[in-house]
Amino acid sequence: MDELIFLGTGDSMGVPRVYCDCEICQEARTTGVNRRYRSSVMLRTREGDLLIDCGPDWVAQMEHLGERFMKTALITHAHFDHIAGMPEWADACRWTGEKGDVYSPPEVLDTICDQFPWLPRQLQFHPITAEGILFGGWTIEPHLMCHGKNGTSYAYRLTKGDMRVGYCSDAINLDPDQKRFLINLDILILGTNFYYEEADFHSRSVYDMVEAMELLQEIQPRRVYFTHMGHGVDLQANYELPNQVTLARTGMQIQLDQH
Repeated sequence: MDELIFLGTGDSMGVPRVYCDCEICQEARTTGVNRRYRSSVMLRTREGDLLIDCGPDWVAQMEHLGERFMKTALITHAHFDHIAGMPEWADACRWTGEKGDVYSPPEVLDTICDQFPWLPRQLQFHPITAEGILFGGWTIEPHLMCHGKNGTSYAYRLTKGDMRVGYCSDAINLDPDQKRFLINLDILILGTNFYYEEADFHSRSVYDMVEAMELLQEIQPRRVYFTHMGHGVDLQANYELPNQVTLARTGMQIQLDQH
């Protein structure tokens, strides 16, 4: 049976923040319930594994999995917290002598190569069109999403048989077309930096949980996992979320059983 594994559920800076002594960061340094690597999931299939995003915690995430090599990754957008592990992945490919495969829409791959021009020596880049790709029996389609003040990011819709999964880690203020891409999902993985964010809406780049719950009323997914959570979110708190909503934790596994 296929599954998704949460390798990271943190926002762009992760938790704890090195400079911060808030209760949540202090807890993350001790018992570690709130310790969060940068957001990433692994799709595990019988035909192989697909990593979604390769951020700066990639080495720790691979160690957590007990893996020594990774063949394939899918990238949502070219921000540091989603691609900064790629040079280390490329170095692993150099030492093992096996090239990795990177999938993303063309402009994302172009930005990655501009930032890390040596990566194509070890990683093969494959542009994705609107039709998407096939991996492990899954059809994976991209859709451009509003990322607020940070520009844009891609969400992915994964379909296999009658199972439909959406991955949308970095988005806010979605328009009707973007919302339609997330309708009729069995599972939605959605980024929510805070429970309630006090900063001005137009200065932000990711939903908070209050806003996300309004979105869920519109698109009605069966199950929801919040990810991309900052140090304003305490996994031990009771946020009185709907029954179908779960705060994702490092190492959490979702079985992708079909109906």
